[in-house]
Amino acid sequence: QVQLVESGGGLVQAGGSLRLSCTGSGIIFNIARMNWYRQPPGKQRELVATITTTGSADYTNSVKGRFTISRDNAKGTVYLQMNSLKPEDTAVYYCNAIERYNYWGQGTQVTVSS
Repeated sequence: QVQLVESGGGLVQAGGSLRLSCTGSGIIFNIARMNWYRQPPGKQRELVATITTTGSADYTNSVKGRFTISRDNAKGTVYLQMNSLKPEDTAVYYCNAIERYNYWGQGTQVTVSS
């Protein structure tokens, strides 16, 4: 059974930092493309950051220079370091793995207060 478990969300003031983690089990992690999505209140889910199996990363424009995605294949974990957080970063953040199929975590809430 595939599981993606996110952690690290919480409440932070604007300008602060958080580090999200997502640990996968039941998948061959090192061949999975890993993504972080977010869904702000009342809005659609959007792709925030993606990282390939070889570590090549890309970001949506609104987080470039502030967020960093990384992965540790040995630990089966992907991270999202979020710095200089803004109130508009408030959302539920979801981990997504594309291996044979498309897998999702349960989400972790990030709230940035002004």
